Amino acid sequence: MADEWKECMDHCLEVTKEAGKMIRAALQKDIAIMQKSSPVDLVTETDQKVEQLIISSIKEKYPTHSFIGEESVAAGAPSILTDNPTWIIDPIDGTTNFVHRFPFVSVSIGFAVKKEIEFGIVYSCIEDKMYTARKGNGAFCDGVPIKVSGQEDITKSLVLTEMGFKKDPEHFKTMMANIKTILSIPVHGIRSPGSAAVNMCLVACGAADAYYHMGIHCWDMAAGAAIIREAGGVITDISGGPFDLMSRRLIIASSRTIAEHIASKMTVFPCGRDDLED
Repeated sequence: MADEWKECMDHCLEVTKEAGKMIRAALQKDIAIMQKSSPVDLVTETDQKVEQLIISSIKEKYPTHSFIGEESVAAGAPSILTDNPTWIIDPIDGTTNFVHRFPFVSVSIGFAVKKEIEFGIVYSCIEDKMYTARKGNGAFCDGVPIKVSGQEDITKSLVLTEMGFKKDPEHFKTMMANIKTILSIPVHGIRSPGSAAVNMCLVACGAADAYYHMGIHCWDMAAGAAIIREAGGVITDISGGPFDLMSRRLIIASSRTIAEHIASKMTVFPCGRDDLED
């Protein structure tokens, strides 16, 4: 069975490269922008075309497999993780970055079997960096092994998060209060690159020491979760408990000490689940 998943990963690498080419080509043209749930929840034709490319290529080779894709879910498809081999796809992670041509834009594909992530691939298209990880086989960037920084002192840490519009003003206040709390520990700083999958890879390769987020989705996290684990990092729920891919929240860190420290400082707001309808 392990060989079967390796074949899946090899095919995923090829289709990810094709998706990256499509995204880079689209950046040379005018980008038509549409809104989803709010004026800042953006989608482009390229998001949709890239997801169609990925799913059609994989479905042709593996017709019995399941799919959870960001744009498919937005169009009404279910977001339910079963025991069946499942591809969890974000065709453009960092759509707002893509629209503005801000250089952190990624294709993120995770592959789960029996609800466990077997491998993950994140391709940072503009940087042309390919992050890969397969369970038990380590994490890599362009074929070179990567590992977390190992930092255990929160006061010497660079922390990543994302900030943006919240419909609920109380959620917005909590998001900003959490940022103030983390900065006041103090830490070396907070950065917001704008792509959850890239954020996870930045921690995996030691460029940052932690990343926390509430309101994220399974397609943002699946590939990165494989990469951070294989790079020796820690991934937990925002509360510090076990990570749940469908929970829409996480902390990742270079050490359990830092993950627990961040969890202890967080004020949590409800953000729903990906496997439940709103």
